[in-house]
Amino acid sequence: MLGVIWGGPFVAILHRFNLGKQIRAELMDSRHVQKIGTPTMGGIMIILPAIAVTLALNISRIVEAGEGRSILLPIIVLIGFALLGVIDDWEGIQTSRGEVGEGLSGKLKFALQILLALSASSAISYFEFSYANSVHLPFIGAEIPLPPLLFIAISTFIIVATSNATNFTDGLDGLAGIISASAFGAYGVIAFLQEQIYMVELCFVIVGACFAFLWYNAYPAQLFMGDTGSLALGATLGTVAVMTGEWLLLPIIAIVPVMEILSVILQVASAKLSRRFYGVDIRPFRRTPIHHHFELGGWSETQIVQRFWLIGILSAFVGVALALL
Repeated sequence: MLGVIWGGPFVAILHRFNLGKQIRAELMDSRHVQKIGTPTMGGIMIILPAIAVTLALNISRIVEAGEGRSILLPIIVLIGFALLGVIDDWEGIQTSRGEVGEGLSGKLKFALQILLALSASSAISYFEFSYANSVHLPFIGAEIPLPPLLFIAISTFIIVATSNATNFTDGLDGLAGIISASAFGAYGVIAFLQEQIYMVELCFVIVGACFAFLWYNAYPAQLFMGDTGSLALGATLGTVAVMTGEWLLLPIIAIVPVMEILSVILQVASAKLSRRFYGVDIRPFRRTPIHHHFELGGWSETQIVQRFWLIGILSAFVGVALALL
């Protein structure tokens, strides 16, 4: 409700300052051209209410010493990756206006993601939260503790990978928001089963914030999430998965972002290897991330979003079911 109420004025402010979306060169000849100039950095509409409401709900737990203070960690991750996304979005807008600066390079952006994720992983390991530092094995029902260094390495990879996978998913109106909401909803249920009430609150507050954002991001979008939202949501989802100890289920619960990032990896690897060994450019997809492959195959934008959402909802249910085993 808060998001929908202040969303209209927020969109107007972004329009006023000309904070518009720019389109990649390879998409300039497609239906995406009409989206040029649509306000971006819409992730602010998700991040600010989520932080404010979560802190308000957990103020007593934060003041008191105890396990409840662990809610601060995913909030810090949310803020840290959101700030990185804001910088990247802003630099991209400035560059598109022809102003001095090249924006964040891919290498610098990736290095900063690793630094933030490594800091979060180290903190999780150091404070030894209830379900962190271990992994739950479905079907077997066992909780396997992990050595600190191994846990930190795995956790860092998960946070960075999920952040980038969600970023790749943010390419069609409504897609990243609805997939993120489904995944956070699943982990909210898992946290409830573990009686991590503070984590339940965070997950479902983010679900609500994503729904408010989708009010303005549904096709045809009035607002785009940008890296501000996608990087932050993905990193926070990875953090929640690690802190519940159910990170083995993340590739199932977040199957759509996983498909998106794997399609990019396969496309690049196939092109490089085929050119090197066969002298020809072999690519398994028409264009990546994979939602563009289906676009070029004749699917409409709404068809792709709705079908990917069905896959995301089903995989979220499967993930919750496996967490019960």
